[in-house]
Order: sequence, then C-alpha cells, then structure tokens
Amino acid sequence: MTAAVFFGCAFIAFGPALALYVFTIATEPLRIIFLIAGAFFWLVSLLISSLFWFMAKLLTDNKDGPIQKYLLIFGVLLSVCIQEMFRFAYYRLLKKANEGLKSINPDETAPSMRLLAYAFMTLVIILLHVFWGIVFFDGCEKKKWYFLLLVLLTHLLVSAQTFLNPHYGINLVSAYIIMVLMGIWAFFVAGGSCRSLKLCLLCQDKDFLLYNQRSR
Repeated sequence: MTAAVFFGCAFIAFGPALALYVFTIATEPLRIIFLIAGAFFWLVSLLISSLFWFMAKLLTDNKDGPIQKYLLIFGVLLSVCIQEMFRFAYYRLLKKANEGLKSINPDETAPSMRLLAYAFMTLVIILLHVFWGIVFFDGCEKKKWYFLLLVLLTHLLVSAQTFLNPHYGINLVSAYIIMVLMGIWAFFVAGGSCRSLKLCLLCQDKDFLLYNQRSR
C-alpha cells in the first residue's frame, strides 16, 4: 500500500510536467539548456529566501506563538517576491543571450489523503510556474507591466492559500481554478487559437508530435 501511494502521488505530481518535458523539451538540446538555467535561477531564489528565513529565526530567538505565525506569513510573501525578481532576471539574461542565438531556432485527515492532496498541489504549482513564465515573459517583451503584476498577485494568492491547510478542498479548488485561467491565458499568449487547438486534438497539426505517428 505504501508503494502504491508513493507512486500514485509521484505520478500525479510530476506526470504532466514529465510529459511536457518529453514532448516539448527533450528533443531540443538548446531547450534543455534553458530549462537547466531556469531551474538554477529558481533554486538560487529559494536559497536567498532560506537565508532570510534563517536570519529572521535567529533574530526572534525561535520564539513560539503568534510571532512564528506572522514570521511564516512574511517568509512566504518575501519568497514569492524574490522568485518573481529572479524570473525577471532570467528573462533579461535570455534577452541578452538571444543576440548570440538568433541563428538557432476534519482536524486531521487520513495520511494517504493528506499525501494525495500534497501531490495534487505539487502538480498545480509545477504547471502554474510554466504558465506564469509564459505570461511573465510576454509581459516583459510587450512592455505590458500589468502582466507582471498579475503574475505576482496570483503567485502570492496561491502561496497564501497554503495557510488554509488542513482545509485541502478549498485550497485545491481555488488553486485549480487559478491554474485553468492562467493556462488559458498562457495558451493564447503563446500564439494558440481555437483552430490550432482543434487541429492538435485531432492530430492534424503538422507541428504536433503525434501527427507523424498517425500518418504512418
């Protein structure tokens, strides 16, 4: 049972992201380099957030009670802001590198239910970061700075919802609604349309990976 829960939660959390990697990134070495660079920027942002959290804990002498609660809220907000700052820094780096790349094209639920909720929440966060990145970069490219603000606000909202635990239902439903809306926005921002979506679903789009499989 333990192995089944582990693999089930792992596939829920990372299955769609793995599929995106296999179908859209793994075949292009340059995209793999961009993926690794983006992951590096994200890890550095988490490292800096952790350092701020560590210093804040030392300054408060690890006191219990309301101080720790407000410190946790402050830590989440600060971490989100730092992550978005590094997302912008990554965008600027890509723009600089682009000149050299133009030639390249109840109180407590059952443990299994809690783990399942964490798996679904991990899936939401992974996909949201994909959608946030698309919208964020498009906003930078077109100088639509309110795009950046909306990405920041939705990131803060999703992160703040984790404080609703153990009310997983409310947390997951609202997070999935935000994910769907951001996904639709990112789809059209990336150049998608109802026609292209129809062709893709019917495997009639020549740029779609399964088109060649079907033609055989």
